[in-house]
Amino acid sequence: MPAPTEELIATISESLKAAADVKVVYGEPQVIEGRTIIPVAVASYGFGAGSGGRGRWGGGERGEGGAGGGGGVSVKPIGCLEITTERTRFIPIVDVNRLATLGLIALVVILFWFRRTFRRQ
Repeated sequence: MPAPTEELIATISESLKAAADVKVVYGEPQVIEGRTIIPVAVASYGFGAGSGGRGRWGGGERGEGGAGGGGGVSVKPIGCLEITTERTRFIPIVDVNRLATLGLIALVVILFWFRRTFRRQ
């Protein structure tokens, strides 16, 4: 009989395998004005499991304890493929929030550098 942790990991990984489909990353193709558009995303999967209890060293009865686990899926759109008779190209989605955050971080770093470099002595 497999250990409770092994059973949990097997159950969680089977659930995640069922969710891991190519349609999660590449959406259904759409034909618009002679162009085929295929949405593209990036998918991340993760899971964890554990068990514990009081065995012969914990002072409790053998078999006392518990186990638990969980998993998750994250899907983020990154762009689309545009297929025409002339060419195929990838059109990325621009993440404005990420660009704004990186811009603010760069501004703060530059301001600290200027302050340190040109401060009066």
